[in-house]
Amino acid sequence: MQNTAETGPDARIDTTPLLDDPYAALAALREAGPVHRIAGTDGQPAWLVTRYDDVRSALADPRLSLDKRHATPGNYRGFALPPALDANLLNMDPPDHTRIRRLVVKAFTPRRVEALRAPVRRIADDLLDAMAAKGRAELVADYAGPLPITVICDLLGIPAEHRRDFLAWSDALITPDPSRPEAMKHAIGAMLEFYTGLIAAKRAEPGDDLLSDLIAVRDDTADGTDADRLSEDELTSLAFLILFAGYENTVQLIGNAVLALLEHPEQLAALRRNPAELTRAVEEFLRYDGPSALAIRRFPVEDVEIGGVRIPAGESVLLSIASANRDPKRFPDPDRLDPTRELSGHLALGHGIHYCLGAPLARMEAETAIGALISRFPDLRLDVPRDEVRHRRTIRARGLISLPVAW
Repeated sequence: MQNTAETGPDARIDTTPLLDDPYAALAALREAGPVHRIAGTDGQPAWLVTRYDDVRSALADPRLSLDKRHATPGNYRGFALPPALDANLLNMDPPDHTRIRRLVVKAFTPRRVEALRAPVRRIADDLLDAMAAKGRAELVADYAGPLPITVICDLLGIPAEHRRDFLAWSDALITPDPSRPEAMKHAIGAMLEFYTGLIAAKRAEPGDDLLSDLIAVRDDTADGTDADRLSEDELTSLAFLILFAGYENTVQLIGNAVLALLEHPEQLAALRRNPAELTRAVEEFLRYDGPSALAIRRFPVEDVEIGGVRIPAGESVLLSIASANRDPKRFPDPDRLDPTRELSGHLALGHGIHYCLGAPLARMEAETAIGALISRFPDLRLDVPRDEVRHRRTIRARGLISLPVAW
């Protein structure tokens, strides 16, 4: 692959290799240069940043805005979300980002998350009980998916009967089917109707859950100030983001980690012998094959220079988390899975003020889910040839469509 940053602004790299063999393609790009012109996830031109130091710096650079209102007109086509789902933290800069994050961050402190460990283990054990007698399972549909959706729905107070619908809507948004453009539109409309109805029901009958707490913050006028309140669109968007991101990132992390262990049986055996190492192993799973291949798209509010390349204000910047986490200048022998690696500084969950809000919960769920699975089934193995394991075809996220296993 050529370094298109050096061949003019109109040259673009074909992104097909990033779908077919992403880590090899990213290694070639990283070696060729720090910044490249590609076709982004929406088909529009974008700048792809590949090296660890540049990605880490850019993640915390206040000149790179998440607010798409800073995009050059005609330069960006993202999800066509209605305002009631679009006013979320993934599209915001300070001070709005700071205000909204402050209202919800207490729900995801390490102490609060640790209190959820026993309930999460019960959910994992129930799912494994249902799988045990069959001798085989499709791990994404039967375990890696149901576990985080149950956890996050319980946290928000969402009734169990709605969870299957949410899984279908999420899949339509995560990996849209180009042959069925109406499916994404339907999913967005159904989600908006669902959240609007759920918030109305919680207002009428609050529960002991995070969504009821957020509604109380939205509706509380006792202090006579709007300084820490949510707008109605912000409330709905926050509920959407917590549920969507809480499911998407965790299902992909669990699936990718289990596949990595099945491909490295010596590492799987070592973790079975010493399950206390799982906490550190989860960090290696995040680095080695994390759920987010790209950070949320940024838009420079002024001309910026990254890796010696000038990027004009308003153009799309894609920060490759997957490439940064395999940069050999930061992580020796980066393509080797090593759960005992002395690891710090991976970027799988972000960096700076936009660091993943639910990071403690995602880590705990992955550690609990993987630990319960490998303990229950000591002879766990792939149930199909490795080349039949399918990943989602998107350069944005890194996750499995299915993972057939047996024991």
